Amino acid sequence: MVEAGSGPRRGRRPAGQDARAEILAAARDEFVERGYQAASLRAVARRAGVDPGTVRHWFPDKARLLTATLGVAGIEPDKVVARVADGPVETLGERLLEAVIGIWDFDGGDTVRLVVPAVMSDAELRSLVPQFIGAAILAPVMRALDVPDAALRTGLVASQMAGVLLTRYLIPVEPLASLAPAQVAQLVGPTLQRYLTGPLPDVQALASGRAAGA
Repeated sequence: MVEAGSGPRRGRRPAGQDARAEILAAARDEFVERGYQAASLRAVARRAGVDPGTVRHWFPDKARLLTATLGVAGIEPDKVVARVADGPVETLGERLLEAVIGIWDFDGGDTVRLVVPAVMSDAELRSLVPQFIGAAILAPVMRALDVPDAALRTGLVASQMAGVLLTRYLIPVEPLASLAPAQVAQLVGPTLQRYLTGPLPDVQALASGRAAGA
């Protein structure tokens, strides 16, 4: 005999820790299968069997859902973008780098040292990192700048920031690892600025030159 209330639940499920865990598991599948751009909170809710409002209860937007999936729930990309955008274009590179370093410096880099190796050892999550950086943080900046070669510039900026994070937290290189975020930004920011707004070599011409010299 089936007891009353023991059958499957219907309707909205409570926004408790079990629902949160199921949402994160569904989000991982959604992001991996569809990619960051094509994924949606509504689709994640369907996978998790919860109401879309329950997803938004825990994760107000798609960017914060992905950061939680990657294990860094405290990052709020929209606030990072707003901080970077607030100031003159000429110092955008410095503000961008200082903001990104500031995300990880709050706990002395313990989070990045814990999360990055875990993510990099997981091929599925690893594939989501460049999508997230490009779409949630750098894409809004590039749209505001309206510069040519946006995809190339995004890749160059991301590679430079990744190198700084690597040598600051995971494989510490002094004195870079001990400098204040503002100091690192002053030193490396001009390189990011060139990638963001400066002239870039013609990539096709460079490729042709390499082919001719082969």
